[in-house]
Amino acid sequence: MALTAAFALFSFATSVVAVPASGAVCPDGTRVGNAACCPFIPLAKDLQENLFEHECGEDAHEVIRLTFHDAIAISQKDPHAGGGADGSMLLFPTIEPNFNASDGIDDSVNNLLPFLAKYKVSAGDLVQFAGAVALSNCPGAPKLEFMAGRPNKTFAAQDGLIPVPEDSVDKILSRFADAGNFSPFEVVSLLAAHTIARADHVDPNISAAPFDSTPFTFDTQVFLEVLLKGVGFPGSSNNVGEVSSPLPLSKGNDTGEMRLQSDFALARDPRTACFWRGFVNKQEFMAASFKQAMAKLAVLGQDRNKLIDCSDVVPSTVQAYVKPATFPATKTAKDLELVGKCSEPFPSLATDHGAQETLIPHCQNGGQNCPSVEFPGPA
Repeated sequence: MALTAAFALFSFATSVVAVPASGAVCPDGTRVGNAACCPFIPLAKDLQENLFEHECGEDAHEVIRLTFHDAIAISQKDPHAGGGADGSMLLFPTIEPNFNASDGIDDSVNNLLPFLAKYKVSAGDLVQFAGAVALSNCPGAPKLEFMAGRPNKTFAAQDGLIPVPEDSVDKILSRFADAGNFSPFEVVSLLAAHTIARADHVDPNISAAPFDSTPFTFDTQVFLEVLLKGVGFPGSSNNVGEVSSPLPLSKGNDTGEMRLQSDFALARDPRTACFWRGFVNKQEFMAASFKQAMAKLAVLGQDRNKLIDCSDVVPSTVQAYVKPATFPATKTAKDLELVGKCSEPFPSLATDHGAQETLIPHCQNGGQNCPSVEFPGPA
């Protein structure tokens, strides 16, 4: 409770010049839609220069993960279970980061606490804004909406509200529905974050294990690679929440690719499989869907009508070429595990250099030159 008092909700008051017709001008000369957005301008610069270093690296990945873990801790069934996107992860750093589902998240919490002490912003605003700034460093990512004005929470969230990789699809969908009426499509949309994620604690023997072959680019590659047959593990086997990977050997990353049990199951469940494969090689659709779902997640537990739109102070996403989805070298359409029939055919994809170049035909499950539709089950 002492920490909560130390980080009591700050006023957004700052020295600005009012511009009646078009918002305000901040002390640095930046024109914004609302004066309350001004404190986030120096905060963004500080985060970029002293935490993220303008890179879509480990610190950025960890803060993006924090935005999910902080926000999803809310329940419509129990209003006292948690406050959603309220910054309670930062306000109760000796409680929530110790939950099993948040193993390793104390790194991002500890990284943000100095910024919370330095700037006149609330903990909930800091978490979501830092996540938006972090994502701006990832090629292919959308520029996220940012709403300011979340009050600090006075109590910690309860344990058990954050999904874990070993959860069933039933449990995951139920948890997201209880948190904020998220549809199965929105759940899959949020998991686009796994294209820039790496695991440190699923397998105790390895760290920084990516979930796809391009962990520093926000692309659709994760949606393709999760659909490939598993052949081994990047480290040890029989880890809770992990299934065999299609790319267990490293190629350009610190370790081989890891596949979460939850991703595997969602990509093959009839309720979500078509949504999952529907993002393959649809970069703009995937990015737009993620942005929309994130806008919903980022205000869980808040009255959106009482928040201020400060999206104009979120940095623009780094501009870089994002290549189309491709089969990793040695992989082809024969390695796909597609379940059920979807309204759209699986896209035509090339194979990366290192294997015979190939272009697969459009196909529906069970058609000529199409992969098996048998459900393989976790390995």
